[in-house]
Amino acid sequence: MAGAAAMAAPEERESQVAAWLKKIFGDHPIPQYEVNPRTTEILYHLSERNRVRDRDICLVIEDLKQKANEYESEAKHLQDFLMESVNFSPAALSNTGSRFLNALVDSAVALETKDTSLASFIPTVNDLTSDLFHTKSKSEEINLELGKLGKNLTATLVLEKCLREDLKKAELHLSAERAKVDSRLQNMDFLKAKAAEFRFGIKAAQEQLLARGMDMSLSHRSLVALSEKLVELKQQTLPLKKKLESYLDLMPNPSLAQVKIEEAKRELDAIEAELTKKVDMMEL
Repeated sequence: MAGAAAMAAPEERESQVAAWLKKIFGDHPIPQYEVNPRTTEILYHLSERNRVRDRDICLVIEDLKQKANEYESEAKHLQDFLMESVNFSPAALSNTGSRFLNALVDSAVALETKDTSLASFIPTVNDLTSDLFHTKSKSEEINLELGKLGKNLTATLVLEKCLREDLKKAELHLSAERAKVDSRLQNMDFLKAKAAEFRFGIKAAQEQLLARGMDMSLSHRSLVALSEKLVELKQQTLPLKKKLESYLDLMPNPSLAQVKIEEAKRELDAIEAELTKKVDMMEL
């Protein structure tokens, strides 16, 4: 029994879905779709939701019809009351009166008053007037704020223009500096190449001089050291010469003093000659 009920439920759902689709499409053909438990389940839930929505809509329609009947009854009651009390009928009004009455009714509807009495119109008009003043005040505040924003926008635009000009100047300056840097890099590369060339040339010349048996004492550094030593010796001989001159004035033994002077002169001449020889050899 339970298995039969389980088998019947899907069949009932399929029949309900088929009836719902036929109701939806009417005379138009139902689009082809794959019938399986998944599609049947989805269409069944859609049909249920559609049925619930149709029921809610029907209830709303019935409620509106009931309210419309109530409004018609109320309007008929008011019309009968006017006819009984003052023997007045809207049909008996002139064209101008009908226009005024329609305008009064439209105003009451637009203002959403409960009736067309003066007691209903005055509070509504007062509220509208208050809203109008509030709106005007708010509009003035907005205009002031717009004025401030306009000034700020103008200042911002001016600042943006200045920034653009500064940016353009900075780009030009950067371009010029970049060109200088590129030129300096090229010069540096050239100088590096020349320095490497000179180092290679110096090394080759040193190797060539060593191959020819050059004495390292004849190198520029050695000659500079000898020159400095010569200057130092000359400086040292100056006080000796002065002292010697003082001894020459005494003349205790002129022949011996003359011999010492000649020896010192020969020693100094020998050093100068050796230095000159080495300098000449370096120049060659």
